[in-house]
Amino acid sequence: MADQYTNTKVQPKDYRSGWVIALIIAGTGLSLTIFYLGAEVALAVGFKKALWAFGISTLILSLLCLGTTRIGNRSRFSTYMILYFSFGKQGAKILNFVFGLVLLGWFSVTLELLSVAVVDTVHATFDMAVPAWPIIMLMGALITATTIYGIQSLERLTNLAVPFLALFLLYVYYVSFNEGMSFAQIVDFVPENPTMTLFEAVSILVGSTVFLPVFMADFSRFTRNDKHSLIAVLGIVIGSPFALYFSAVPAIQTGEVDIIKIMTQFDLVLPAFALLFLSTWVTNSLNLFSAALAFATVKTKWGYKKLTLVASFFGITFALLGITEYFFVFLNTLGVLIPSISSIYLIHFFWIKKQRYELEDVQDWDFTALISWGSASAIAFCTYLELFELTHAYFVDSFLLGGIIYLILQRKKIKRATDGGTH
Repeated sequence: MADQYTNTKVQPKDYRSGWVIALIIAGTGLSLTIFYLGAEVALAVGFKKALWAFGISTLILSLLCLGTTRIGNRSRFSTYMILYFSFGKQGAKILNFVFGLVLLGWFSVTLELLSVAVVDTVHATFDMAVPAWPIIMLMGALITATTIYGIQSLERLTNLAVPFLALFLLYVYYVSFNEGMSFAQIVDFVPENPTMTLFEAVSILVGSTVFLPVFMADFSRFTRNDKHSLIAVLGIVIGSPFALYFSAVPAIQTGEVDIIKIMTQFDLVLPAFALLFLSTWVTNSLNLFSAALAFATVKTKWGYKKLTLVASFFGITFALLGITEYFFVFLNTLGVLIPSISSIYLIHFFWIKKQRYELEDVQDWDFTALISWGSASAIAFCTYLELFELTHAYFVDSFLLGGIIYLILQRKKIKRATDGGTH
């Protein structure tokens, strides 16, 4: 269905309930990377601060999604096409190259974490030590094969896996209290040497999902109306804190970040691995699939299979080099680059185009959007490095600066549109 509407508007026959879309969005959060983040944050800042971090990051992302979800619903175009309108055909290629690199980064991180899960499961089950590199190569090859040939069947499998994984997390949560701390002890947990501040925890969590507001249109364009597009946002309002919370509590109980090591202490290694393996396999296939499609806008003469193989080669190489070591730096970089894109296309859709996108309006370049994005990213990077401060949150700096600079550069067009002139 998504291929069918790559460059056109979604037709009414394919509209879906917002609740269906919300479930899909919530399901994307049930992956190894999110469990790893929830555990890492809880052990780094303590339970109460972790809850604040989960809540604040979810609030920020939900507010961003409330605007971008309506753009998808009202325009019926994919994010790829929306960027065409606001950044121009050639400008959108630059952004899609950046998005392709980001998706490739996610592919590498997830592949490395999956290999760690395999190594830990083999050790816990058979008491055997196996190296990670052959597993990374083998799993990378298998995921690549399914991305090319079997992604539709994997999507059907994940619809079955996600509910079971959610129920399994609830069971692990219950078991953890039978074998570990009481709830009161969990609430009072504070690490002896905190390794993050609350702000750093929020920044990392926002960076981990900051892609979602930009790509919310890919989901919401299928919703029936405005009301259902807002319902779709519940996927992140409910799904994100759920995954983070139910990974944080067992981590505090065991003192482990690695979910397989956590499950080892509860004698649940094999069922946990089976469900996580399936959901993470599907998630990573989708990462590679999306990366190949993003690069297809840059290398237009390359076929999908060739792009997938080349992207997979680089992704596997990054995983072998240990990209997870730079995971938090990677997430913070997303917090610098991505938020301003949301503010720019929000202003373009609502204020300049007055919620009307027509294919004949697409230009080759929109330099005002590119200049706004580049300037906002550069300044936000400076605030990230603490060369100076604006709002004390560099991802908020990125969002606000992108919008403000774009408003200034486009003030004449906005005035004409407000006065009822040409779009």
